[in-house]
Amino acid sequence: MKPNINKAKFRKALSLKNGVLSIVLSFAAASILQAEGENIEPSTLNADKIIAKVNARPEGEHVIRNFSIELRDKNGRTRREETIAHRRYFTNDKGEQEKRTIIFYTEPSRVRGTGFLTYDYASPNRDDDQWLYLPALRKVRRISASDRGDYFLGTDFTYEEIKKEQKIEASDYHFELLGEKEIDGRQLLVVEGLPAKPQIAEELGISKAIWHIDPSIWMSRLSEFYDQNGNHSRTMQLEAVEEIDGYLSSKQIIISNHKTGHSSRIRFSNIDYASPVPQKLFTQARLRRGL
Repeated sequence: MKPNINKAKFRKALSLKNGVLSIVLSFAAASILQAEGENIEPSTLNADKIIAKVNARPEGEHVIRNFSIELRDKNGRTRREETIAHRRYFTNDKGEQEKRTIIFYTEPSRVRGTGFLTYDYASPNRDDDQWLYLPALRKVRRISASDRGDYFLGTDFTYEEIKKEQKIEASDYHFELLGEKEIDGRQLLVVEGLPAKPQIAEELGISKAIWHIDPSIWMSRLSEFYDQNGNHSRTMQLEAVEEIDGYLSSKQIIISNHKTGHSSRIRFSNIDYASPVPQKLFTQARLRRGL
């Protein structure tokens, strides 16, 4: 069965200026592939194809959104931090899509002005670039690939998880489909990932990861991470998803650290796929200058 393509939207895309036409068409193609995938029985897919479908889930050319981070310690004490994030896809010289994200902290005052910038390159042979700006130091610090498994600014999320946004760096792992499991009335595909190299295991700080992937949204509803000693160290749960402007969007995620008893919950709001996100926003100079 052929996918049901919205012809009006497709004609509107064709009317856009040439500068963004290739990007629009690439996302239209991704949407069509996703629609075709709905006619495929998920149980017939192997682990690599399942992860490929997770990574092919359309995210839009650009997005602006706020997210609130709630941090809770083992004694139940909480604190909240507020941010605004911009993300945009760019087309490189090879016609590949590359993602850039910049995050600014807005509240509370002690973290206001803190910024995070990341370039997520298409080639698995090129390390992604990440920079952190701390106002107290007035200095931009580069986050190396060896630090990507470190916790992001006091949260229980890693730099890698903030950067990938519910997607998975396929070149980091060898995948195996463990089967299916029903959780909360949903039939999920269980995929295990073992680091492809000892260096990657050290960078990510894990011995394995297990994702419980919902084929109706191609996101992991439940993700479990094991440290390098094989201990179950963290659990991430996707608590809420909403379709916004035609794109499936995470609305709430919590991650629990089983070693410390600490947890971090992110709530996304004001998600805007329509407003333009300028290219010049994604620079180290802007990271220093802030909003």
